[in-house]
Amino acid sequence: MTFKPPAEFNMSTYFLDDRIGEGRGDAPALTTDAGTFTYAAVVKLANRFGNVLREAGAEPEQRVLIALPDGAEFVGALFGTLKIGAVVVMVNPDLKADAIDYFLNYTRATVLVTHERVRDEFESAARGSRHLKDILIVGDEDFDRELRDAPDDLETFPSHRDDAAMWLFSGGTTGQPKAVVQSHRSFVNTTECYAMGVIRYAPDDVTLSVPKLFFGYATGSNLLFPFAAGGRVVLFGERCSADVLFAQIARHRPTILINVPTMINRMVSHDAATAQDFSCLRLATSAGEALPAELSRRWDEAFGVELLDGLGTAEMWHIFLTNRPGAVRPGTLGTAVPG
Repeated sequence: MTFKPPAEFNMSTYFLDDRIGEGRGDAPALTTDAGTFTYAAVVKLANRFGNVLREAGAEPEQRVLIALPDGAEFVGALFGTLKIGAVVVMVNPDLKADAIDYFLNYTRATVLVTHERVRDEFESAARGSRHLKDILIVGDEDFDRELRDAPDDLETFPSHRDDAAMWLFSGGTTGQPKAVVQSHRSFVNTTECYAMGVIRYAPDDVTLSVPKLFFGYATGSNLLFPFAAGGRVVLFGERCSADVLFAQIARHRPTILINVPTMINRMVSHDAATAQDFSCLRLATSAGEALPAELSRRWDEAFGVELLDGLGTAEMWHIFLTNRPGAVRPGTLGTAVPG
């Protein structure tokens, strides 16, 4: 591991603001359905979100619940939350009222950030929250104006490296979802050991993901890791399918594809699989469920792109067992990530 966080440390600096200091402010950071944003533009958006969140009542160490589709606003809300020292909690924006009620009360979130498309469901559930101070609705005319008019400068809160940064929900629990609290330094450790040490993210990488950002697998592989390297992230709001993915790859020419076995099977089984040009991809990753050796072989035959299967958990935050570039063994999870 080449970077060890000092005692006073806020991960938003490492993952975002440092790109400005490196002279990458004008480099593309994010491509969404709304266009491409530079690192400088993402910093300003995050700062505006941070100011609006603070005005809404979010304070350091309090939870902010983010329930947004993939897009620039998700990224701005996540980094804006971190910048004011608050704690990110991400959930599926398509939750139903009973699940929303559970997450609001379980997390004791003080501010909810969601989207106009699903506002009725979230506002209905929020009436029973005992801790919520405000709801911010992306896509609402008044909120969008408030966000545009908010100051785009913000002093980052001096968090401690062991302060809570995010709550991630574990897939290994019974009953209602339960959170794992991860610190600011935890995200840096995995980035240095896995993303930089194994996958070797670089400034010329372009990432595209099957899972949406509220999944920890995608939060790392399709946001934090490429941002740490100065690369570019591609986000799309629509539901993923093989056809959608083929179109996104043809349009954006990613170098890293973040995938899951269910979608891998749909892609290799598609009638148009052999017609796809995946020459832009230097590798793909798989996690989230078991990847049978036969499916891995079918992927290789169809696309000729190295597929790295790995294992990660919310408790470890991300992948800690993985195959290596140039040393893939189908049907195995590889070896432990160094560090």
